[in-house]
This record gives sequence, C-alpha cells and structure tokens, in this order.
Amino acid sequence: MNRLFIQSIKRKQDHCDESMYPYCLPVVRNLQELKINKAVTFFVGENGTGKSTIMEAVAINYGFNAEGGSRNFNFQTQSTHSNLHQSITLGKGIRHPKDGYFLRAESFYNVATEIERMDAEPSFDAKIKEAYGSKSLHVQSHGESFLSLVQNRFFGNGLYLLDEPEAALSPSRQMTLLALIHALVKNNSQFIIATHSPILLSYPDADIYVLTEEEIGLTPYKETEHYTLTRQFLNNPEGILKHLID
Repeated sequence: MNRLFIQSIKRKQDHCDESMYPYCLPVVRNLQELKINKAVTFFVGENGTGKSTIMEAVAINYGFNAEGGSRNFNFQTQSTHSNLHQSITLGKGIRHPKDGYFLRAESFYNVATEIERMDAEPSFDAKIKEAYGSKSLHVQSHGESFLSLVQNRFFGNGLYLLDEPEAALSPSRQMTLLALIHALVKNNSQFIIATHSPILLSYPDADIYVLTEEEIGLTPYKETEHYTLTRQFLNNPEGILKHLID
C-alpha cells in the first residue's frame, strides 16, 4: 500500500496564457502528471528550469505559507509567489501527516524573524523557539539554523518540502542532513526536495526527476549531470580548470 502523503502532482486542464510567468516555463508546459512513488523525491535541473516554482506551488496547494514554515505560519514579507498552485492538483494518500514543514532556503531568514516577532508577543504558551532548539535562529550561522530546524523541529510522521536545503551546508553537514532525513523516513515521513547537491541526491532508493527544456524525466543518480560533472571535475580538476580558464 502506498503510504505517502502526496502521491501525484497533476496540472489541471486550464487555459492559462503560456507567454506569461510561470506558464512560460518549460517545466510548467511539460507538467502533466508526476507520480510520487518514493518516500524521498528529488527535483533537479539547471538554474531557471522551475524547481523552486514547482516546490512553491506544491507547498501552497498543500496549505503551507509561501515563504516557508509549518502550516501554522501565516505571514508575508513580499508577495512574489506565482499562482501556479491554483493550476495543480495533488493526489493525496489516505493518511494525514502529523507534522509538516516547508523549508525555503532563500526566505528562511524571514521565517526566523517571524518566530522572534511572535515570541515577543505576550503569551502563556511556550516560546516558539523552544521547538527549534531553544536558541534564536538569528544567533546561529545559516547552516547551523538549517540543521537545528531539522534536528529539533521535524518530529517525524510528517511531510517535509525542502527547497535547496544544501544552500547553507558544508559537505559534511550535507551528509549529516542525509542521516537525519533517513531517520525521519524510517519514522513514516515523506520528503520532496529541490536540490543541486550530488551528495543529497545519493540518498538510496529515491526518485530523481530531472527538469529540462524538453521534459521532466526520472533519471538514475549516476546519470544526472550533477553526479557526472562533479565526478569529472574531482577526477581531473587541473584539466577541467585549464579548459575553463584558457
């Protein structure tokens, strides 16, 4: 039995102007129905292919705040999200997640600021930051705050949407994140992740959707450009650099 919270992402048969953003993006034009069959699903592709646009649409459609956070967050720093969430349908499983989070690397600072704002308001409830490791996210480094989020706030049995989580993480911390993801998967969690990281993409038994101008295609890990280019460079950095610089 498929126990996933999100089992498909489908584009509605609407009639949007494909000369306008985001419908002009190849990934949106190519989107018909993506089957989600694994506990960890990756979206990868070149800059500008629309990974974050898809992630944003899925998150908003599921009820998350556009700038990130749990489904209890409701703030807006600036309205920049597209209306693609209105043009997709999510195929949902029979189970409902007990936890969930949308981590958007580019706006996580805004989430940290909102937590501090809410904690400054008079309340008899525990401070929100207690769920994030009891330490203000703003006094931690960017990478520390990302890991603190996953280590302390992700409870398991949840749906976690991560948009470029490697942005602030060193290679060793990306490996730490892999271990944390695996522990949460074993605790009945589902991850959908947009990434450029060949380290994160190595997660075993994950589905990798590569977004290109022509299609959205399932691709084995070692056939992704992220893996092959990184391997070529590490095997011959001098030769690659000579080619690039000369």
